[in-house]
This record gives sequence, C-alpha cells and structure tokens, in this order.
Amino acid sequence: MTADEMKKQAAYSALEYITTDGIVGVGTGSTVNHFIDALATIKGKIEGAVSSSIVSTKRLEEHGIEVFDLNSVNKVAVYVDGADEANADLSLIKGGGGALTREKIIAAASDKFVCIADESKFVDVLGSFPLPVEVVPMSRSYIAREIVKMGGQPVYREGFITDNSNVILDVHGWDIMEPMDLERKLNNLVGVVTNGLFAMRGADVLLLGTESGTRVINPR
Repeated sequence: MTADEMKKQAAYSALEYITTDGIVGVGTGSTVNHFIDALATIKGKIEGAVSSSIVSTKRLEEHGIEVFDLNSVNKVAVYVDGADEANADLSLIKGGGGALTREKIIAAASDKFVCIADESKFVDVLGSFPLPVEVVPMSRSYIAREIVKMGGQPVYREGFITDNSNVILDVHGWDIMEPMDLERKLNNLVGVVTNGLFAMRGADVLLLGTESGTRVINPR
C-alpha cells in the first residue's frame, strides 16, 4: 500500500466522526484533499464547512459544499486536518503547507479535532520535520535571531506568502520534548503570528492509515 493510499484510508475513516446537519471544519493538505472528496459523498447530510485555506475552499466548492466564514457560524462540531508529525500525546507539528494560523484558529473553535495521517507521520519526538513559524514580515530577522538564541536553526521560506500576507520561518534542529512550553515561548515573541506546534490544543483523535487498516489513537 502506498503512502497516498494510507492517507486516503485515514481520510475516509474520518467520516465516522462527522455529525449530521452541522458545520465541518476542514484543514489543508494532501490528506485533507482525500477527506474533502470523502465528505462530498455525504454532503447532503451536512450544512456546510469552514475552511482553513483558499485551496481547500476551492476544492470544497467544486464539490458543491457550501463554505461559511467562521465568524458566521455558532458551532463547529468536528475539525478534520492532517499533520506533518504527531506524537502519542497527540501534540502535532503542522504548517508544511503554510496554513497553520487559520488551521489553529479553526481547531481552537471546534469541539473535536480529528487528525488524519499516514503512519509515517507518527513519531516519538517532534522536531524532525522543521517547525513552521508564521511571522509579520518586518519582524522576520528579529524573530530569526531570537530563535537562534533558543537553539533553533531558522530558514526563511523563500517566495512564500501565507493567506494572511505573512512569511514563514521553518525551524530545524529541535528535538521538542516539551511541546506546550515551546509553543508558548514562540508565541510570546513579538512579531510571531503563531507557530506550527499544536500542543495546547492538540488533536482529540488520531487516525493513522496503515498497511493493516486505520489505527485509532485516542489518549484523551
């Protein structure tokens, strides 16, 4: 089974968590693309979706799924999104596609966060995947220097602008043993919009596509 097939398996498994007649939060990325395709098969049972990116919004609308502004909905029962890395506590690194801020907002506003991924994303210690940090453009060099003081190796994501008109530093070289602590410290740097650690609001359920079927991890 290929990695893409395992992503698809996890994505379709997430349909079990979708409540009828409600708003579904939808993330961004290759695994989420499979979920959007899956969601289209039950679109008559949901009211619509809120989306974390322009790309996901376009795909949802192409499937005939109405996309709402988050400010216009009272409740998001379930948010489904992928991850670049996930650990056993369901702390995540996200943001490889650059949509981390909107993803984090929808995750915070949702009752349940279902993370979908192939088994290669499951790790003992976060940090092998570079940690994205979204920053206001004028703060980029300052934030980079502060991250170096914290032991990280920031790399400017050349030529990339987020949907919020900001830039991203991808931080290498960290073995992240205390994700919540690092998430707070980074967010406290003036000029950081947010960072790709989803620890203070991690996933509630992790669905991992594997050779032997979908593995469900639910420690909470």
